[in-house]
Amino acid sequence: MRIGILTGGGDCPGLNAVIRAVVRKGSVDHGDEFVGFLDAWDGVREKRFIELTVGTMRGMLPKGGTIIGTRRGSPYDHADGPQRVREVCDELGLDGFVVIGGNGSLSVAAKLHAEIGLPVVGVPKTIDNDVEGTDVCFGFHTAVQTATDAIDRLHTTAESHDRVIVVEVMGRDTGWIATYAGIAGGATAILIPERPFDIDAVIEVVTRRHSRGRYASIVVVAEGAMPLEGTMPAPTYSLDPFGRPRLGGISSAVAEALAERTGFDTRVVQIGHVQRGGTPSAFDRVLCTRLGVAATEALHDGVTGQMVAVRNDQIVRTPLTGVIGKTRFVDLSIYDNVASVFFG
Repeated sequence: MRIGILTGGGDCPGLNAVIRAVVRKGSVDHGDEFVGFLDAWDGVREKRFIELTVGTMRGMLPKGGTIIGTRRGSPYDHADGPQRVREVCDELGLDGFVVIGGNGSLSVAAKLHAEIGLPVVGVPKTIDNDVEGTDVCFGFHTAVQTATDAIDRLHTTAESHDRVIVVEVMGRDTGWIATYAGIAGGATAILIPERPFDIDAVIEVVTRRHSRGRYASIVVVAEGAMPLEGTMPAPTYSLDPFGRPRLGGISSAVAEALAERTGFDTRVVQIGHVQRGGTPSAFDRVLCTRLGVAATEALHDGVTGQMVAVRNDQIVRTPLTGVIGKTRFVDLSIYDNVASVFFG
């Protein structure tokens, strides 16, 4: 087979590891050839690509980022986009396509499969861990470890100065990173998009901790967290070229309210893109390898329009149509029954 590969959306630790596994499995076991499209769907439309081989991918397992580049956007942003994708695939003689991406990229893949017959298999990627149909997305555990390492360091400086530090982590629509890193890092409070927060309740938790002689607190906030209506002013955001709010700043609003109402010395730390960069963890390297091998196997089994996913630690195949328009939210039983036990 001759197989096309692209990585779409935001970068994520483990992208190269997935590409490596797809190429290795196909090349060694089946004699496949691989085309890596540069800069996601833009590279497909513009017919920009490189040949991917076992040699090309040598040393890529621990390397962050993506060797073929990534962008947001869709062929459907252009009038002739889907038709152009079909033309390029035919011109290059592609028999299959592997799309490695999050909700947006996988939704596009599902539509192209349905509308132009693109023989595609998806691999779920996002540090936000919010793709429906899989128990975990690669990149998530690396991001959580990065955030946890930062929180561990912030504990020591907070304790040295008797400060409250509000730590903002990624999580546009879901609070997976905030919840897991907050639990692992011993946060005083965790604020997530799934549960609008009452700033008075946050203040009460921090004040209670200080009343016990613990004069340092870490409050972990997902970037998409929002206050309950009427409890404090909600931040306003400008929009990116795709019409999405440019998040970042809820931590400053929370810190300002804490400082004003308690008098505690308060600081803000936004971890930002550090969570998306760098080498993938051992867990993610293994997961990426399993998913990449499974994607190649699916194509050779003639199974397309599917996503390879993890359920109960087993790799399964699930229809890409189950991804469209859906978001996998935090299991609030973890938040309510585990994380909140340690608040304050």
